[in-house]
Amino acid sequence: MDNDKHPAVENVLGGFLRARRAQLRPEDAGLATSGRRRVPGLRREEVATLAGVSTDYYMRLEQGRERNPSQQVLEAVAKALRLDEDAMAHLHRIATPTARRMRRSPREERVSPQLHRLIDNWSDTPAFVLGHALDVLARNQLATTLHAGFAYRDNLLRMTFLDPAAHDFYRDWDHAAASCVATLRQAAGTDPDDPRLIELVGELSMKSDDFRTLWARHDVRGKTREAKLFRHPAVGDLDLHYEAFTLNSAPGQQLVVYQAEPGSPSADALALLGSLSAAPIAPDSAITFD
Repeated sequence: MDNDKHPAVENVLGGFLRARRAQLRPEDAGLATSGRRRVPGLRREEVATLAGVSTDYYMRLEQGRERNPSQQVLEAVAKALRLDEDAMAHLHRIATPTARRMRRSPREERVSPQLHRLIDNWSDTPAFVLGHALDVLARNQLATTLHAGFAYRDNLLRMTFLDPAAHDFYRDWDHAAASCVATLRQAAGTDPDDPRLIELVGELSMKSDDFRTLWARHDVRGKTREAKLFRHPAVGDLDLHYEAFTLNSAPGQQLVVYQAEPGSPSADALALLGSLSAAPIAPDSAITFD
């Protein structure tokens, strides 16, 4: 297969630079504009000028022909494209030359028994463990009840883009979808040859127009903390806050924990959801509530 044509292993650096260039308006970069522009965003020569490099050199970067850009050049390009901290770190990862890994079988990710016991003891806090491709590796009982309306519950991307329940569950679906894709982009920049990532991106690209559009933007965002707005079929609206913790004992895995503001309507709704989670729920079955 031609790597440049596969959605997960394309010319990642070139795709990233083109996408970020297209999203930056000339006025955002302090450039004067006149007349109609044929392409959205900045032209290659404009980025090159802002970064202090030749247009030919910048074109070689986008085409994947320049394999050893210096840290100084990368920082100048990042500044020209107004990249934030996550996007700048992503640029350095994908531009730094590394030996291409041999294609390997997908690695099996497992959650330690100790971590399983830890989250299972949190009866009033939804918690789950994510793998590097946002596969849901483990949930506690309350998180299982929170996601019970989904048919797809094995992966956050598949839940968001392939499950009809997602648009009702996520009160701000557009934001949730963009956040998931940006997090997956970050993982792909770390290991673009990972078979699980290639498989997942290929499936979502074939089945979801929304995913293809967002994937082409090359937005990058780490999963750390954020407000989440849900609508659960049993308890109604939930305004929760999540924290994501990286696991030193399992590189690539994250522990995600949701909380409600104490004394808020969402705290009451989460407590009600906890009472519904008292009965065991089969991990691979979808449950709906009247």
